[in-house]
Amino acid sequence: MRLYPAVDILDGKAVRLTRGHFEERKVYGEDPLAAAAAFVQAGATHLHVVDLDGARSGEPANLEHLRRIAGELGLPVQYGGGLRSAQSIERALAAGAERVILGTAAFAAPQLLRDALAQHGPERVLVSIDVRGGLVATDGWERTRAEDAGAAARALLQSGVRTLVYTDVDRDGMLEGPDVDGLVELARTPEVSLLYSGGVAELSDLERLAGLGLANLTGVIVGKALYENRFTVAQAQAALSA
Repeated sequence: MRLYPAVDILDGKAVRLTRGHFEERKVYGEDPLAAAAAFVQAGATHLHVVDLDGARSGEPANLEHLRRIAGELGLPVQYGGGLRSAQSIERALAAGAERVILGTAAFAAPQLLRDALAQHGPERVLVSIDVRGGLVATDGWERTRAEDAGAAARALLQSGVRTLVYTDVDRDGMLEGPDVDGLVELARTPEVSLLYSGGVAELSDLERLAGLGLANLTGVIVGKALYENRFTVAQAQAALSA
């Protein structure tokens, strides 16, 4: 199982939000490249980069930061936030993203999702299922849809999606532990690979996720706990590999 340190970019800085609220942010680095480089120097092999400006506006705003991170650090980067057109997806891939993550567009523009999957392949196009209050959240997590994660996953599977990023937005940045029940429920769709995000606070959380024995759980995204030195990248990787 892979560890994906998270670099969330807002107003040109590396930040973390609390429960997806833009007004509740904490800056962890003035330069996202420096924040990413610190993770790489600590042993990270993959990175998860989120364009928060793009998630809010609907158009990528931090592709130059992506270009610097992918170009200068030379490791696989998955990138999401504001990818709601074929052009923005192309631009993100051209800027160095190995994989792109669609959120709002996957639900609001299903033909765009199908076209992206056909053009770039399901190994490079992921979909994020962000859940707030038990329902799928979109549009920078400011709106919810009348469907839960399981229903969304089944519909996305029919569209050809093979990798999902599952985030419990209510836990994101709270350091209150992962949403194990929600993850286990989503894992009942075995045809898709899952990356989990939200609430990881301690090494024991990672050990618990690894200990679930979910064959389709392939990675965990961690942000705030790493920034606040609750454990190291190496310790996290060891916990996920146990």
